[in-house]
Amino acid sequence: MIVDFEPAPKKVLIIEDEANIARIIKLELEHEGYKVETAENGIIGLQKFSNEQWNLLLLDIMMPKLNGMEVLRRIRDSGDITPIILLTAKDSIHDKVIGLDHGANDYITKPFQIEELLARIRACFRINQMMEKNEDEQIVTVADLKVDIKTRIVTRNSKNIELTPREFDLLVYLIQHQNQVLNREQILTRVWGFDYYGETNVVDVYIRYLRKKVDDSFHSPLIHTVRGIGYVIKE
Repeated sequence: MIVDFEPAPKKVLIIEDEANIARIIKLELEHEGYKVETAENGIIGLQKFSNEQWNLLLLDIMMPKLNGMEVLRRIRDSGDITPIILLTAKDSIHDKVIGLDHGANDYITKPFQIEELLARIRACFRINQMMEKNEDEQIVTVADLKVDIKTRIVTRNSKNIELTPREFDLLVYLIQHQNQVLNREQILTRVWGFDYYGETNVVDVYIRYLRKKVDDSFHSPLIHTVRGIGYVIKE
C-alpha cells in the first residue's frame, strides 16, 4: 500500500502590536494553508521565535518594549537565516535600506493589500527553495570571489564581504549564470519573485550596492553592465 504524506504547513510568526492588523493577517494566512501564531510585542515575539522553528517571520518595526529593528538585529546576530519580512509604516528609502541592511529579506509598507503581502511571502519561499536546491553546489566561484551557499559566507581574495540577504541572493543568481547577460526582468523574477510589486529600478540599486562591496576595493571588476540589456558577472 502506498501512503501519500502531505507536506507540513509552513509556520509563520507575526510580531505586530496592532491587534486588528495581526488578526486580519493571521486569518488570511490560515486561509492560505499556513500555520500562524502572533505576538503583541518584540519581547514576547523574540521568545516565541527562539522556542520554535519557523518558516517565516512577519515583523512590525514600530512596537513597544522592543522594536522590530532590535528584534531583527538579535535574530541575525544569532546566525539565524529565517526569512523576515518587515511591516512598516515608514516609507522612506532610508528606513527601508536600514531594514534590509540589518538582514531583512523584504519589507512592505502599511497600509497594504493582503494580496501583495501574500505575493511577497510566496516570493520569499521560492527564493529559499531555489537556494536549497543548489546546496549540492555549495561553493560557487568567479575568479577570486567565492560564495558558500550553505553558510552564506562571501569572500574575495580571502577578504570577508558582508552582504544583506537580498544582496546575497542577487550575487548567487548572477554567479550561477556567470558569463550570461541577464536583463532586469529576469533578475526581478528570480531574485524578487514573479509576484514582485515595486519599481524595476530596484535591480539597478542593488547592483550598485553589490559593486561597492564586491568590486570597488579590488583591481578587477566582476560585475559588468551591458548597455541597453542588463548585467553580467564574469572574469
